[in-house]
Amino acid sequence: MLQALIFDVDGTLADTERWGHRVAFNRAFAEAGLNWHWDEEIYGRLLAVTGGRERMRYFLELCRPDVPAGDLDGLIEDLQGLKTRHYHELVEQGGIPARPGILRLLQEGQAEGLRLAIATTTTPANVEVLLKHSFAADALDWFEVIGAGDAVSRKKPAPDIYLHVLRALGLPPEACLALEDSEVGLAAASAAGIPTVISYNDYTAEQDFSGALLVCDRLSEPGEPPRRLQSISPRQNPSPVDLATLCALHALWMTNTRTTVTV
Repeated sequence: MLQALIFDVDGTLADTERWGHRVAFNRAFAEAGLNWHWDEEIYGRLLAVTGGRERMRYFLELCRPDVPAGDLDGLIEDLQGLKTRHYHELVEQGGIPARPGILRLLQEGQAEGLRLAIATTTTPANVEVLLKHSFAADALDWFEVIGAGDAVSRKKPAPDIYLHVLRALGLPPEACLALEDSEVGLAAASAAGIPTVISYNDYTAEQDFSGALLVCDRLSEPGEPPRRLQSISPRQNPSPVDLATLCALHALWMTNTRTTVTV
């Protein structure tokens, strides 16, 4: 039986990449007196790299090789501090609402006694401020385990953060379901053996989600059905992706997995 839901944060719980992180990076660059600007196209490419520091380093190698090596670590660390402050200000202003259907799914999970967890590469502070201002003052307490930041050394697409969360939950991967928005996240969850549902966004819509249980543009609310791109279920039910849908997909995956192992 499905016992736990494990959520990615950025792009999954809320559209933080477009309205939060990208804007915060650009404000940090401007405050530091740098003429760098990450537009939608550049930022979409940079999302292939997880972690803010790692993303800036990749950007410098890819687009600004003229930047002196010097104290590059110090520069990136300073920018990360500025970016974090700007990101928190954006979230605290209420500018980043939860993605459609996420709050409903969290409430359904709680009501049915499922264990909730988070597996993300963003920092614990970023998780806390988002949950408090985009969900509820006590939303941090909804999650039994929060795997975030530098809890592990290797970030997604490595499975480490998911393995960390599984150990903390004391559950096998087949008892869980991961919710992600990106190919990188799917790769991490799949490598940990966790079946995964994808709710993609504008940045990740064209990525390869082969192997996901379900791929849709949003979980959505009643009366606003999601657009499904692929599903392991032969039924293409236009209703919102709710907890019952996820449990059915998980049960079907378990059946298919057992069949594969038996054969």
